[in-house]
Amino acid sequence: MARLIYSAITSLDGYVADQDGNFDWAAPDEEVHTFVNDLERPIGTYLYGRRMYEVMVFWETAHAITDQPPFVRDFAQIWRAADKIVYSTTLETTSSARTRVERDFDPKAVRQMKATAEHDLSVGGPALAAQAIKGGLVDEYHLLVTPVVVGGGTQSLPNDVRLKLELLDERRFDNGVVHLHYRTRT
Repeated sequence: MARLIYSAITSLDGYVADQDGNFDWAAPDEEVHTFVNDLERPIGTYLYGRRMYEVMVFWETAHAITDQPPFVRDFAQIWRAADKIVYSTTLETTSSARTRVERDFDPKAVRQMKATAEHDLSVGGPALAAQAIKGGLVDEYHLLVTPVVVGGGTQSLPNDVRLKLELLDERRFDNGVVHLHYRTRT
């Protein structure tokens, strides 16, 4: 059975974007980006909401931009190799290969995907992740906590959910980012 993993780069106060929607403060340096590449390498399918997909679709053509460092080219290759499902009621077409649109997030269908997938799945974007978390679908969390307080914005984790988590690993990076890896305890 595949795992559903939620990964997010978050501020110390728990936001993935500030009140203006900016997340430039979350840009990973080479060390963190290389680590994230290794986290993402085993993912077979990305589940995205429309907004997160629109941010991530950059990686479809990032490899073609000249003078990209190797860790950026590596992530572009990882991203392009995976399947993508975009949950959106408004998106008509996608601009990346291996991508399909689903109109509704169906927890039963995601459970079936987990049961039959050969590789892990990743849920991206806090709104879609909130649905998966509230549906009891997320097996693991990878939170990269950035040493910045933004004071408000888009939360990385939903309200009105209580979870028991088991810490599996942690790592501190030279730039002050801390990776926390948790498993949902049942």
